[in-house]
Amino acid sequence: MNPTQISDSDVEAEDIGSRIDPVLARSWLLVNGRSADRFQAAAHSRADIVVLDIEDAVAPKDKVEARDNVVRWLSGGNSDWVRINGFGTQWWEADLEALRAVRATGQPGVGGVMLAMVESVDHVTETASRLPDVPIVALVETARGLERIGEIATAKGTFRLAFGIGDFRRDTGFGEHPATLAYARSRFTIAATAAQLPSAIDGPTVGSSALRLSEATAVSREFGMTGKICLTPDQCPAINEGLSPSQEEIAWAREFFSDFERDGGEIRNGSDLPRIARATKIVDLARAYGIEVHADDENAPDHAPAPSDTFHY
Repeated sequence: MNPTQISDSDVEAEDIGSRIDPVLARSWLLVNGRSADRFQAAAHSRADIVVLDIEDAVAPKDKVEARDNVVRWLSGGNSDWVRINGFGTQWWEADLEALRAVRATGQPGVGGVMLAMVESVDHVTETASRLPDVPIVALVETARGLERIGEIATAKGTFRLAFGIGDFRRDTGFGEHPATLAYARSRFTIAATAAQLPSAIDGPTVGSSALRLSEATAVSREFGMTGKICLTPDQCPAINEGLSPSQEEIAWAREFFSDFERDGGEIRNGSDLPRIARATKIVDLARAYGIEVHADDENAPDHAPAPSDTFHY
């Protein structure tokens, strides 16, 4: 469909439990691998991606049990991501062996892996060599990793970058105010863009405050990060909404394309090309995310405001 032709009933809202292409995924829900009773609920949540966690959420004494739970789940016809233990830990190789065995069964199995504590290119390439053709989200969580983030982004096997905020703050002593992590978030976005990767995934927000989560998601978006790690299923809808085009942005795209076609569909000045690209991206994302487009709103302004320059996808 031509992006300038947006019908009044483009796409219905997504079904519960539907999954989004990981290139565009907004909410990345971590589920403790030891809690097998939560896997089904996670699979039917609003998470774009479910990540079964056998790393940080699992005590050393429970690693084998958590891994076995994940293997059973993935071997039963389910396909989710797995956060595995970091390169060089005593569990890393066993995690990969288990996931490789799942893939050998011919089941949909492993959607991808989130590799913890990535600090160098070797961490990604060694993982990729043992689990070929499986996308890897490189979870960068330390100052050492941040210093090498450009190299990590270009490593063979890196699919997306993710920011491990909690461990990064523990490593550096930084506080939780958004300004203290502005440099780090900027590095993630610049590295991802330079390496032509999908935009980075921001770290999680701890707590149940809806306002706090909304504000944190707005910060992620402001820094060009288009995904966010979730700690509970109920965080997913707010994160999905916060990292999706708004009705105002969709209205602006509709109006821009309408004006553009009415004027003959020809480039008029140097600002048209970036605006065409931005409007096309808004429309494409709205469709990909299953956002219902409200065409006629009596209370809508005559001219929708243009999205700000911080709108990045």
